[in-house]
Amino acid sequence: MPTLPAALLYAELEASSAALAALVDSADPGLPIPSCPGWTLRQLTTHVGRAHRWAAEIVRTRSAEFIEFRSVPDGRLPDDPAESGRWLTAGATWLIDALKDAGEQGVWTPAGMSPAGFWGRRMAHETIVHCADAQLAIGDEPEIPAELAADAIDEWLTVMSGPIFGGPDPRAAALPHGRALHVHVADPDLSGAKAWRVVHTDAGVQVQVPEGSGDVALAGPSADVLLVLLGRMPATAEAVRVFGDSDVLEAWLKGTSF
Repeated sequence: MPTLPAALLYAELEASSAALAALVDSADPGLPIPSCPGWTLRQLTTHVGRAHRWAAEIVRTRSAEFIEFRSVPDGRLPDDPAESGRWLTAGATWLIDALKDAGEQGVWTPAGMSPAGFWGRRMAHETIVHCADAQLAIGDEPEIPAELAADAIDEWLTVMSGPIFGGPDPRAAALPHGRALHVHVADPDLSGAKAWRVVHTDAGVQVQVPEGSGDVALAGPSADVLLVLLGRMPATAEAVRVFGDSDVLEAWLKGTSF
């Protein structure tokens, strides 16, 4: 699946950061976040704002090495709750500015050296999902643009659920050898249906353009399928459908948690 234009990713990064900031400014910072067990809204806000600054520092310095997450400048949430929303959106702005300046120069990423644009895509999706976490915690329905949700599914299946930081591929344990998972999304606002086939072959786990069915298929609107894959919504949710061996899907979801 082609990566979305940088301008669209920047716009979504700004929009989801602003939406989360508005919620942070109006809700109790001690609010539990059920989809992130053990986290409060304050901890979620700190994580997102620090992640933006961490990615911005990697891009700004054109770092070829890992930077310690807790060492980034201005990585601490302000003590004054009234400043939390502004702190959050400022981090997103710094990241976007750094990305525009870097262009496609190579920088460190969890998957190895890659063009700096990796971080625009990664942080747009990261912010979308954590904004959804906060919205779910207050009882709101997350609204994720179909095109962004489909791109986040692609990134999750092909990059972030796979081997990162030089470690083994978690997907190999989550999907038994010889088995295949088919993911299919369709939305009125999406330019055509999108589909992925994740299969465990002798060469390892591969994500392919589907040329047949899998042992199990997960289908539905892109936002709902994304939330199922990332453990924010059960696979029994009304909007999605599961066809085939549900045990294969359950094992995949347990083995590739976000």
